[in-house]
Amino acid sequence: MTKNILVVGASGYVGSQLVPALAQEGYHVTATARDPVVLAKRSWSRRANIKIVTLDLTLNTDLSLILQDIDVVFYLVHSMNYGPNFVDVELDNAKNFSEQLKTSQVKQLIYLGSLQPAGSDSKHFVARKKTGEILRESNVIVTELRAGIIVGAGSAVFEVMRDVVYHLPVMIMPKCINSHNSPIALKNLLYYLQALLKIPATAHKIFDVAGPELITYQKQIQIIANLMGKKVHIIPLSILTPKVAALGFKIITSVPTNIAKALVEGMCYDLTADGSDIQSLIPQPLLSYEQAVAQTLANEQEIINSDTWGFDPDALSYWQPGYAYYPKQAGHTLKTDVSAECLWRQIQLIGTQEGYFYANYLWRIREGIDHLAGGNSLTRYRSHPDKIALGDRIDSWKVIGLKKNEFLSLLMGMKAPGLGRLEFNIVDKGAYRELDIRAWWHPAGFSGLLYWFALMPAHLFIFSGMTKAIVKKCKAKM
Repeated sequence: MTKNILVVGASGYVGSQLVPALAQEGYHVTATARDPVVLAKRSWSRRANIKIVTLDLTLNTDLSLILQDIDVVFYLVHSMNYGPNFVDVELDNAKNFSEQLKTSQVKQLIYLGSLQPAGSDSKHFVARKKTGEILRESNVIVTELRAGIIVGAGSAVFEVMRDVVYHLPVMIMPKCINSHNSPIALKNLLYYLQALLKIPATAHKIFDVAGPELITYQKQIQIIANLMGKKVHIIPLSILTPKVAALGFKIITSVPTNIAKALVEGMCYDLTADGSDIQSLIPQPLLSYEQAVAQTLANEQEIINSDTWGFDPDALSYWQPGYAYYPKQAGHTLKTDVSAECLWRQIQLIGTQEGYFYANYLWRIREGIDHLAGGNSLTRYRSHPDKIALGDRIDSWKVIGLKKNEFLSLLMGMKAPGLGRLEFNIVDKGAYRELDIRAWWHPAGFSGLLYWFALMPAHLFIFSGMTKAIVKKCKAKM
């Protein structure tokens, strides 16, 4: 009989990879996230055996309908993005979920937790351990996998290290960069998670999961640099605290600050693991750290070949190794009583005689600079004078995604040290609409970071003006 699987935290790094893998094996998968729009943009969201459900555990809602007919739950959520009180949020979420499991027919819960270093009082490690304890208080058998660093495109630790390698030729790091850990390839972790579904669960189990090596953070950074053809110089300093290092990472990388802080705190502990128990239960060839990184770098163009970029060949050709996985972003959101239809009609006029609705002189100056540098900023093609279609070219921008009355995505074609897109989102809230205009930027090296921060004040000024101008023009036509 086909099992019904619930993946709580399907929009996260592991969840977004696990859901399509489970569906490929024929399971019926219910994928949850606080924002279902994020999941709906995934290519796998249209599969017949995948259902997307909104679930925000912080709201303490009734989960009986979501848990109905579910055989196995994958619990993959964490709350580090909630700020300093993330531990309370995370444990409250677990308590709510555990309590509602007691009245469900769920047979097994598989929880992805964290390795536990000896003597650690880190909030991140404490929260992960207590979450497992709370989930075991339900009447459901819990299988907990404790992992350290997961190697793959999108893994927060891996992306921090890759950004550091690509953006900084000289690195001043905390002395604890020489602590040891046991990284595991995403491919190996997913194999364990899927294989657990085929093994009868009769009692609570806790397994460490680890790759075949015990290796320092410094050695990992050096391996990434070697595979990327970069030279790095690492200077460990005992006076550099994890808190200060995390502030530096906020500038260098786009990994969320609270996550980066937790990761840096974790660097100060040896995260050794004994993966022999699960390897005996579920044997598989384990990739070395170097093999896992090489495989990740070889497949990284899949980042661009996705719904987010409209599977656009130009986006794919622009992408270069070393571009940051997590983008920088800046924008403005405005509430309005103007209809979504009116906002959409106005947005489609971008690049016509309306220009960019606000501060057109700044757009023209940038386009002129690009043209003089040999760019294609003056290339224009519209399939219709007052409507937009996929593939249309508006100055330096190419339409790579759109949904009537909801969404427009433009690929940046100007010469710049990175890859960017400009998005217009209309969200109908019933009593009002939200218009959001936002730039997303994947910087290429240190020059890409400088470019972003140099333009950020202008972005904030322009996008605020654009949203207001669009609404004003709509009201003038009413």
